[in-house]
Amino acid sequence: MVMRKPRRPMRLLACVVAAPVIAFAALAAFAWPSARLEPRSLPIAVVGSTQTIAPLLVRLEERAGAFDVHVYPDGAAAKRAIEDRQVYGAFVATPTGMTVLTSSAASPLVAQQIVAVAPQLVAHPSADPPVRPAAARPVNIVDVVPADAHDPRGAALSSTVLPLVLTGVLTGLIIATLTVRGLMQMGALIAASAAAGLAAATVVQSWLDVLSGHWIANAAVLGLTVMAISTTVVGLGWLLGRAGQVLGALLMVFVGNPFSGVSAAPELLPQPVGWIGRFLPPGAAAELLRSSAFFGGNGAAEPAIVLSVWAGCGLLLIAEKTLRPRWRSQPVHVAKHVPSIQSVRP
Repeated sequence: MVMRKPRRPMRLLACVVAAPVIAFAALAAFAWPSARLEPRSLPIAVVGSTQTIAPLLVRLEERAGAFDVHVYPDGAAAKRAIEDRQVYGAFVATPTGMTVLTSSAASPLVAQQIVAVAPQLVAHPSADPPVRPAAARPVNIVDVVPADAHDPRGAALSSTVLPLVLTGVLTGLIIATLTVRGLMQMGALIAASAAAGLAAATVVQSWLDVLSGHWIANAAVLGLTVMAISTTVVGLGWLLGRAGQVLGALLMVFVGNPFSGVSAAPELLPQPVGWIGRFLPPGAAAELLRSSAFFGGNGAAEPAIVLSVWAGCGLLLIAEKTLRPRWRSQPVHVAKHVPSIQSVRP
């Protein structure tokens, strides 16, 4: 029986049907999280005496699920918590006013939201004793860890994630097409990722000057990001074939990138989107790059582990498929050329 190829009209119909499906999926992945940004268990600090912070706690409790409130004894402790990336900001209440500690380096959007909420927390009609109206109580804003002066809104930093994702995907796809295997393929992935990290650091820090911190540390973060993505693409290719490469690319571009929260914060995204994004390479890369560039490495442990695990799993998949002993699957051949023993006649 001769199998006939699908007719051209059927192929065209399939493309017409696939186009809206792809558009729907892409817009849902990219636009939906951004359209639903709001605080969700956002870690913040509250500082002050029991009498002064009582109205603040009442107001914050009214925003059910919006904030994860941590009470600190003084402003210095709250400032250290911000620098250690334990909280995004702090409300320091005093009888004469309020000081709002923010960190635009952690997230300019979160810093803006904390500042916007502050006037609503200053006065509360149910407070006992009564608190002066908000208009009479000044609010002082202090940016504890500011964003880079050349990128105060974090736009350039946010724009680095997608190019890194595309670099990692393309690096993996290109190396996967080469005939090299085993150690040579793994070495090529590591070398290409390191070179990409150096090139990326040259652009975003040396040229555009939108990153602070140690140049080598930032280059290492950028290179580790490319490595985590490229090794995943190649590793899934070894595991599932061409479909695995496509799966790895789609996962990084259409899930990891929009779920990364790089332009906002994971705690502003709908759940479980924010939680998922933290454990994918793009989201982990955004958090690790912020820690390296602006916080002296504080808060870098979790995202560094996430990227290392993805890179390690990708390398393990490559090694398992290419470096495992072949003698287990190959038959043992008896040597054919055995010298014959000839009898010698007397």
